[in-house]
Amino acid sequence: MEDISALLALADKMLWVAALVAAPVLLAALAIGLVVGIIQAATSVNEQTLTFVPKLAVIALVLVLFGSSMMTLIADFTQEIFTQIATVGQAEQVAP
Repeated sequence: MEDISALLALADKMLWVAALVAAPVLLAALAIGLVVGIIQAATSVNEQTLTFVPKLAVIALVLVLFGSSMMTLIADFTQEIFTQIATVGQAEQVAP
């Protein structure tokens, strides 16, 4: 039963880390898409490629600004996973 609760806690943390890593990119793409959409609606210019270039530029900027913290979150979580794997492996070796 203890293993199940540990796995559920790990799954919960995994979802939280995934949300934290994806949020800056998704929110930036959402914001720039909304702004470009409003501008296109106001000017009646319905060109599909006009939304792609600003989104690409903003996502690249977000990755440059927040990429370090995103990778730190992922690295810390990966280290935690391997630590828990080692702990479970040791516990099974002690109690056959």
